[in-house]
Amino acid sequence: MPRDRNGEYEPRAAKKYQNTLTQDMEEKLISMYAKGMTTGDIESHLRELYDIDVSDI
Repeated sequence: MPRDRNGEYEPRAAKKYQNTLTQDMEEKLISMYAKGMTTGDIESHLRELYDIDVSDI
């Protein structure tokens, strides 16, 4: 998790101090990849649904 001097950084995909995404989200990502979606397709899909960039996770 990135750090800042004032402690104001708030991640959008995972809560603060959470090391992994929820099990449900992980299963969905694995399923999309297993069905043949490219990592670029998955990134685009996440951006559309959750307005997040993969680097934010």
